[in-house]
Amino acid sequence: MSEPVAGDLAPDFTLPGDGATTISLSSMRGSPVVLFLYPKDDTSGCTAEAIDFTRLKDAFAAIGVSLIGMSPDSPKKHDKFKSRHELTVPLASDEEKTALQAYGAWVEKSMYGRKYMGVDRSTFLIDKDGRIARVWRKVKVPGHAQEVLEAAKTL
Repeated sequence: MSEPVAGDLAPDFTLPGDGATTISLSSMRGSPVVLFLYPKDDTSGCTAEAIDFTRLKDAFAAIGVSLIGMSPDSPKKHDKFKSRHELTVPLASDEEKTALQAYGAWVEKSMYGRKYMGVDRSTFLIDKDGRIARVWRKVKVPGHAQEVLEAAKTL
């Protein structure tokens, strides 16, 4: 499967979210969405990224942009993660990895010579019509949420 690029229609998904919610991309049509895909709740990089997006949530809301975080963690783990770090960003749970695969983010990784499957930290800026406006792959967390906010202001 090829990974989506700017200009493509964003792959739709309906997934369980934190707090017994359901998160559906198509239900958000009509306003832009930032979808950030991350490997695992409560790891240092993922926690910093989720905290950064939470910190800027009001700034995104002020320009009419919604935020969604997604990882393969369970809704129960998301609930604990949100509670522990006072996160306010909705978190989608993709335990089957179908949406992560559709976005080209479920990839073979390598650490200390060991190969395994995992999430390539990626962010998608999706316009109000459901098209991908911008893609960030292999995201480095410091300053990333601010960079995405600046890009979102151009929609």
